[in-house]
Amino acid sequence: MTRIAVVQPALRLGAVSENLARIEDLIRDAHREHGPDVILVPEACTSPNVFARVLQDAALPVDGQPFQLLTRLARELDCVVGGGFLAVRGRHAYGTYVLAEPDGSAHLHDKDTPSAWENNFYVGGDDDGVVRCGALDATVGVTSGWELARYRTAKRIRVGGARAVLGGMCWPSMPENWPGPLGRWMAHEHRLWARQQHELPGQVARITGVPVAMAAHVGPVLSDTPMVPGLPWPTTMLGESQVCDRDGTILARLSYEDGEGHVAADVDLTLPPAPTAPLKDRLWIPDVSTIVTKGIAWHGMNTHGRIKYRWRHARRGFGWQSLPAADLPDELPPSDAATPTVAATR
Repeated sequence: MTRIAVVQPALRLGAVSENLARIEDLIRDAHREHGPDVILVPEACTSPNVFARVLQDAALPVDGQPFQLLTRLARELDCVVGGGFLAVRGRHAYGTYVLAEPDGSAHLHDKDTPSAWENNFYVGGDDDGVVRCGALDATVGVTSGWELARYRTAKRIRVGGARAVLGGMCWPSMPENWPGPLGRWMAHEHRLWARQQHELPGQVARITGVPVAMAAHVGPVLSDTPMVPGLPWPTTMLGESQVCDRDGTILARLSYEDGEGHVAADVDLTLPPAPTAPLKDRLWIPDVSTIVTKGIAWHGMNTHGRIKYRWRHARRGFGWQSLPAADLPDELPPSDAATPTVAATR
């Protein structure tokens, strides 16, 4: 059996160094309490992934402090450690998730498509996120954020023959304290999104037929409203860090009410995939509301973000563009895991 621990942090917007110190403390605490083979923290472990000006300069070199933290802890604690952050790889920023092994090897996966306001801060990657993890003697699917909620991700994982899905989420909610009919609509969406976040790991487990472990952010974050300057967006990270068996049974869980912490459960990675739910010919796994599928706000945020990123990038308006261009390959063998590769090929 393989023991997987998921860490649910409550992080501060833009406080990169403080957040990484908290992440390290939580990883160490999870290791002491659970003795796991795998410890997962969410995507965006340097700062919650919301719409805020501070994130324009929050991306760090892919071989920088977050990568060094994850790989160092994997070696020191003798377990697999996974976490995601906003990473500069070559000429662009990506939502990168790193799975670090005890022997120093590492696997890097870039989120396939940014969602909504995320488009302001980074671009999508092109790897399939299916990797061979030597420490687990298994092929696993690595996911970052809302790509877990898309059928095309489940298809990649099924085609790749993965024995588990590992990753992290930064799922915010809608403002609940806006006044009038708009506020009532947002409150309805909040309840819907909270239910979807709770159900998603089990849904993915049934579709892929393998265990799913997802670490998530939790707690309130005050951000801005895309396309409406000056309007605050008081959001909530929904929690729901989970480890699920391949039939969707929740083996370990942290809800929003549980707050910050960590839990662990044992799964069997030797069993072949046994899907019990079909792959459907549509984008989203949850039954998302029209605010996502057809909403002007949703499509507007996507388009607005892509245009702003390209405009700012062309003007060299991101703080990280002043740094030397560097990259790492998606797969680092043990001998090369801590050695940066200077490149600008992306």
